[in-house]
Amino acid sequence: MEQSEMLRAEVLQRLKNDYGFKARQSDVYWRGGKCPACGQKELYTRVSKPWLIICGRKSKCAKRWHVKELYEDLFDDWSRRAPSCDQYPNATARAYLEFARGFRLELIQGWFTQESYYSRELNEGSTTVRFALEKGEYWERLIDRPHRFGKMKARFKPGDSPRGVWWCPPCVELLEVAELWIVEGIFDAIALVHNGIAAVSSMSSNAFPEESLRELARLRGGKLPKLVWALDNEPGAHKYTKQWVRQARALGYECEAAQIPQPDSRKVDWNDLHQRWVFMEDEIQRTEQIKRDLATARYHGSLLIAESATEKGVLMYEWRERFEFHFGFESRLYWFKMDLDKFNKAMQALESSERHEDQLLNDNQRRDKALRQCGGVVEIANCYPQALYFQRNEVTDESWYYFRVDFPHDGGSVKNTFTGGQVAAASEFKKRLLSMAAGAVFTGSGQQLDKIMKDQLYGLKTVETIDYVGYSKEHGAYVFGDIAVRNGIVSQVNKEDFFEFDKLRLKTLQKSIAMHIQRDAKHYRNDWLPMLWTCFGAKGIVALAFWFGSLFAEQIRAQYKSFPFLEVTGEAGAGKTTLLTFLWKLLGREHEGFDPSKSTRAGRQRAMGQVSNMPVVLIEGDRNEPDKAHAKGFDWDELKDFFGGGTLGTRGMKTSGNETYEPPFRGVVAISQNADVSASEAILTRIIKTHFARPAVTTESRAAADNLNLIPVEQLSHFLLMAVRAEAQVMAKFAERVAVHEQRLRQLKEIRVERIIKNHSQIMALVDCLCLICPLDENQRVTTHQALTGMALERQSAISADHPLVAEFWDVYEYLESLGEGPQVNHSIDPKLIAINLNDFAEKASDHRQNLADLKTLRALLVNSRSRKLLEVNKATYSAVRAAQAANNAMAKKSTTVRCWTFQNA
Repeated sequence: MEQSEMLRAEVLQRLKNDYGFKARQSDVYWRGGKCPACGQKELYTRVSKPWLIICGRKSKCAKRWHVKELYEDLFDDWSRRAPSCDQYPNATARAYLEFARGFRLELIQGWFTQESYYSRELNEGSTTVRFALEKGEYWERLIDRPHRFGKMKARFKPGDSPRGVWWCPPCVELLEVAELWIVEGIFDAIALVHNGIAAVSSMSSNAFPEESLRELARLRGGKLPKLVWALDNEPGAHKYTKQWVRQARALGYECEAAQIPQPDSRKVDWNDLHQRWVFMEDEIQRTEQIKRDLATARYHGSLLIAESATEKGVLMYEWRERFEFHFGFESRLYWFKMDLDKFNKAMQALESSERHEDQLLNDNQRRDKALRQCGGVVEIANCYPQALYFQRNEVTDESWYYFRVDFPHDGGSVKNTFTGGQVAAASEFKKRLLSMAAGAVFTGSGQQLDKIMKDQLYGLKTVETIDYVGYSKEHGAYVFGDIAVRNGIVSQVNKEDFFEFDKLRLKTLQKSIAMHIQRDAKHYRNDWLPMLWTCFGAKGIVALAFWFGSLFAEQIRAQYKSFPFLEVTGEAGAGKTTLLTFLWKLLGREHEGFDPSKSTRAGRQRAMGQVSNMPVVLIEGDRNEPDKAHAKGFDWDELKDFFGGGTLGTRGMKTSGNETYEPPFRGVVAISQNADVSASEAILTRIIKTHFARPAVTTESRAAADNLNLIPVEQLSHFLLMAVRAEAQVMAKFAERVAVHEQRLRQLKEIRVERIIKNHSQIMALVDCLCLICPLDENQRVTTHQALTGMALERQSAISADHPLVAEFWDVYEYLESLGEGPQVNHSIDPKLIAINLNDFAEKASDHRQNLADLKTLRALLVNSRSRKLLEVNKATYSAVRAAQAANNAMAKKSTTVRCWTFQNA
């Protein structure tokens, strides 16, 4: 009693806080809660038993939820909530059966025992509710956080099989019942028994209780009960229901079926229905509701086991009395049309028939036969198309209807989209169906298609879409192909190819990125960190921290307005490819990157827009390509806006107006090449640079590198789930540590650029956050911080220094100017300026055997000269060099005006 009141009080408090119920202590019902489905304040619950919340808008919503769907944590760990003691050894099991299942303990007393289960493999245990089976075996349900044991929420006695024999509740008198229901689970059978229905459990949908049926037939001497096969409403169970009905009929049993309709993709079983019925206090209302639910279940069951399309069509007509409608049978689309003239003539013919079997028919039987004779059933498609949902991209204003097309020949199905125009016209629908699925032909009329779409599209649920893989900032969810994570909870894509998070339905349209993510932690190898350290040391941890931090880039940019770029350079054979390939495996991808110089600007924009909270790796972007238009199209300054998550570019939308679409950059930039990035100061200050020299290979390092290469992605990609599930902890620790590192770097007077401080302190904080996921020891952490401090100092020096080829150019300039009196290559007469004609300069350097980069390369690099800032290009300049030469009569008279690159003289 005490446990009951504690749980009830906790549930009521949460309902009040979460749904805003208008609550008074004296009320029988709480009302005025906000419905999570329709958003109206029509939600109500019963105060004495608040296990169900219901929307009061009966005609427009009427949705209902059991509180264990809303607050799983309250119904998940029963040993903690209701611990057993010497006085009450079965207290935990009793609490579970009463509150999680809604059973009356006085009815089921003695049917169960409380036991325990322990997994040595997982080193985890749970209390169980155990039921003895007929052959000495048992079945037990794990009731303490069963998700710890993967898919195993219940189990049979190891080594035993209950096949062929059902479990019968002790109160069911099998020798007397006129009708016997056969359900899957023990809890389903108990739920029906609570409501006056004799039921047994087959223990599984794929187990036919042949031994029990034969024994029952023997004991009853041929006076057999009617069987109602009421297995779960799932595709796999549908096949077995039809098979078991045929086999039971062969044993002499009369058979029917019952199927519970499944609303909103939520599984509803007989135990769920029982708990809904218990909620109703009025006995008359409850009895009427039970009758309605059972009649509906029997109707759906009869549709399932109908032996012909005509029989199914007639059943549907009798249920709703519609004169025209479509329906599916054996994965084919049919059209039913009732001809009343034929029906009346068939009825008259049966009434006046002299055949003995027709004269024995009663009114209902005569009506059924007449309906079968006159009901026009025509096949209008050799497959069955079913609209699943409407999907919309709010950003681009594009929308589609998502269909599943089932086929009868192999039981397979195809899923794809139809546009609004394709479902509006029969000819377009036929074309799209043919292109979507091989051999799928629709032969119906436009009028029939209109009625089909009117039925299928009415009240169709809407699914929001994103056109990338990774983190959706708008929805607060990570979407990785068939796995999604939101608020630390991992979800599997449902059978309709989208994810459900409470009221949110979401899917990604991005299909070109393959991800191999291991959900099972047992297959994760955590011995890779020492290998990474052996091969790459602190710089490897820097790259790891960047990859790890990319999973939270959108969150970091939202708060701190930027996320740094990573540059990985080094000699050929330094291990860059090994490192990048390994890091990608941690994120579930077998990938390296793409070469920006081999792609068009539009292609780069699309490639960079495919992912969110993941790296976009630019590889070998520095190579000297042939002089092609697209090769010259890449400029490092294209990346400038991506530092703060700027737009990828502006695209026109397919409308008659002037609307545009400006998708933001949601990933992070990593650059891998042999040579250093040569770019403007704005780009260089955005980069964390790691340079890898070709190592001195040892036996240990070679073995570590080989092992890193050999570990398959399936044994590493669980890292991704571990990281994103810890999103809240990572962001909290990041906020705490980034301020500490910023303050420490600001104390170094050598670092003058604020952006360098900010970038390197963020990676330092991410190294600290890595400790939440990886076993990073103190020495590795401190050494990596020291390496990052050195990188920050080097970056400050790099932005103050020229590119090596530019520095070499100015060295040659100084040498040539020192060869004689007066100007040699500086044409400027202003001592504050340096004016150089590059062709003359190159010629003179060659005469004096000075090494110099080719002029094409120099022209690109001198634009970013730092020691002497470029002022103008190809400016007509009065030449001090030629003027001096003319004055000395050293050459023939020549023009004293030349075009020069003009620099500020430092």
